[in-house]
Amino acid sequence: QVQVAESGGGSVQAGGSLRLSCAASGSPFEHSCMGWFRQTPGKEREGVAQIYTRDGNTVYADSVKGRFTLSQGRAKDTVYLQMNSLKPEDTGVYYCAADVLWPGCRSPAMAVTSFDHWGQGTQVAVSS
Repeated sequence: QVQVAESGGGSVQAGGSLRLSCAASGSPFEHSCMGWFRQTPGKEREGVAQIYTRDGNTVYADSVKGRFTLSQGRAKDTVYLQMNSLKPEDTGVYYCAADVLWPGCRSPAMAVTSFDHWGQGTQVAVSS
């Protein structure tokens, strides 16, 4: 059974940094797509970044390019989202997700419906 678990959320002031971790288990992840999403009350869940574990290729939402960096651990079952220069609009619940049914990341990138295993989410709060 595939499980995904996030950690590392918290509260910071604008301009600060946080590092989120996502640990996946229950399946080989060498050819998986791992993604980070975020959601605020009343809004749809939106893609933040994704990574193809085989080659490390990443895709970012325009709103986080140049500020967030997604990387993976050597075992490819853990991914890290380094968030720098945080803004109040980055506030939300951040979810990690895994697509283990497809050998790669699907198109379009960061589509919620492409990911079949989700974590419980971790809260990120950025104050101005």
